Amino acid sequence: MTEYHCHILPGIDDGAKDVETSLAMIEMMKAQGVDRIIATSHFYAHREKSVAEFMKKRQAAFEKIKDKSAVREIYLGAEVAIENGISELPNIEKLAVEGTRMILLELPYSAYAKWMSEEIYNIGVEFDLKVMLAHVHRYLEYYSKEEMEGILSTKAVMQINNEAFASWKEKKLVKRIIADGKRFAFGSDAHNINDRKPNWDLLKKKAKPDVIGLSDEILDRYKI
Repeated sequence: MTEYHCHILPGIDDGAKDVETSLAMIEMMKAQGVDRIIATSHFYAHREKSVAEFMKKRQAAFEKIKDKSAVREIYLGAEVAIENGISELPNIEKLAVEGTRMILLELPYSAYAKWMSEEIYNIGVEFDLKVMLAHVHRYLEYYSKEEMEGILSTKAVMQINNEAFASWKEKKLVKRIIADGKRFAFGSDAHNINDRKPNWDLLKKKAKPDVIGLSDEILDRYKI
C-alpha cells in the first residue's frame, strides 16, 4: 500500500516531534501493510523564507531517519497550503513529490473564494503538474454544495484520509468519488502515534482491495 499524506519527518512541522516518534510511526505503517510512503510536511509560504530553505530543512530531517526506517521507499513531498499568489512563488514546482509531476495542495479552512480555484489551475497548467487536493472530505462543513461540486469537477486527484470511512457524511462523499471513477489516493495524515496515528487497518476494513489498488497506482501513473 502507498501512503500519500503523512507527517513523519522529525521536527519540521506539527507532525513527528523527534526521530523516535518518526520511526515509531513508520513501524506502525509497516505493520499495517504500507510499503511506500510520501512524506508531506506542511509548507506555508508566509512562514518560510523560500522553497529552497524549506527543502534544505526537509532533507536534513529525512537524513535523520532514512537509514533506520522500516519502510525503505520514501518519497519527499509537501502539503502546500493554497495562499493567494502561491502559484507565483519562485520554485513552487519543486515541491512536487520527488520523481513525479504530482503536487499535494491544501485548501484553506475558510469560506470558498474564486482565487483558490485560480491558484490550483495556475499551478497545474504553468508547471504541467497533476494537482492532488488534500483531504477533500474535510471541507463539507466549510463549502456550499455548489462549491464542493466545483472542487469535485476539477481534474485534480482527490486525496482521501482513511478517517473519512469512520464518518457517515464523509464516507458518503468518498463512495461517490470512487463510484464516479475519479482519481483518488488514500493517506493517513498521521502526525504522531497517539491521537493522530497511522490508521491503515481502518481502511483495510472499510475498502475493498481493488479500490485500495486504484489508489496505489496513482504514484506510478505520475512518475517522471
